[in-house]
Amino acid sequence: MIVLKTLEEIELMRESALIVSKTLGMIAKEIKPGVTTLYLDKLAEDFIRSHGAEPAFLGMYGFPNSLCMSPNTQVVHGIPNDIPLQEGDIISVDCGALKNGFYGDHAYTFEVGEVAEATKKLLKITKESLYEGIRATKVGNRVEDIGNAVQVYCEAQGYGVVRELCGHGLGRKMHEDPEVPNYGKRGRGKKLVNGMVIAIEPMINMGTRNIKQHKDGWTITTADGKPSAHFEHDVAIVDGKPELLSTFAYIYEALGIVSNEEDGLRQKPLVL
Repeated sequence: MIVLKTLEEIELMRESALIVSKTLGMIAKEIKPGVTTLYLDKLAEDFIRSHGAEPAFLGMYGFPNSLCMSPNTQVVHGIPNDIPLQEGDIISVDCGALKNGFYGDHAYTFEVGEVAEATKKLLKITKESLYEGIRATKVGNRVEDIGNAVQVYCEAQGYGVVRELCGHGLGRKMHEDPEVPNYGKRGRGKKLVNGMVIAIEPMINMGTRNIKQHKDGWTITTADGKPSAHFEHDVAIVDGKPELLSTFAYIYEALGIVSNEEDGLRQKPLVL
C-alpha cells in the first residue's frame, strides 16, 4: 500500500534527505587514494549523529555499517573495509539518515583521482538518466514511465540496466511501496499522485545487466567484472510535479563543480 505524505511530512522528509546530502558533501572532500572505506564510514556516522539524526543503514536488516560503499565492479550494498582506495577507482556511496521519524536515502558515485574516460562516461550517463527518471515523476504518469525513461536513455549508450534491484517508496520506513524499477514500459504500473515520495536510483553497468550476489549476503557485483555506477535522489510529487528533496549541491561545492542539473526540479529554493 502506498502511503501518501502531507506537505508537512514532506518538509520533514526534506530535512532527513538534506542531512544525507550534507553527509555526502562532507565525504566528497575525503575521498582520495589511500583512504579506506571504513574511515569514511566512521566519519559519516559521526556526522549524521552530530546533526541530530541516526544512521539509517546501521543494523538495518543486519547491515553492519552506516554507509554502503561499492567500488568499481560492485553495484550496491558493499561493506566498508580497510582496503585503501586507489587512483582510478570509482566508488558508489549510499547513505541513509533517520530524523523526526522519516528517512532520507541518497547516493552518488565518486571518482578517485584520475579515472578512465570510458568510466567517466558511464558515470555521466547514469547520473543524467536519474534526472530523466525524475522528470517523468509527475501526476498523469505511472511508475514504469520512470523506469522506461532511465532504460531508454542508458540502453541507447549500450549500457546494461540492472533488473534485480530497484528504487522504492520512502517515508517512515526505508522501503515502502511502490517499487521503482529502472526499466519498464510506458503507461504501466501504479499511478503517480500528489503526496508520493520515492527514491529513484539507477544502477547501470558498463557491460551486461546481469549481476551476482556474494557469500557475505550483501555485496553485489557485475557478472562480467566491468564497472557499475549508482546515483540516487529522493523525490516527492507536489502540485503534480517532481519536487527534489535531496541535492548534489553539497558534493559539487566540495569538488568545485558547477551544475544546473537540478534547476526546475525544486519549488522550494535550496539554501546552502
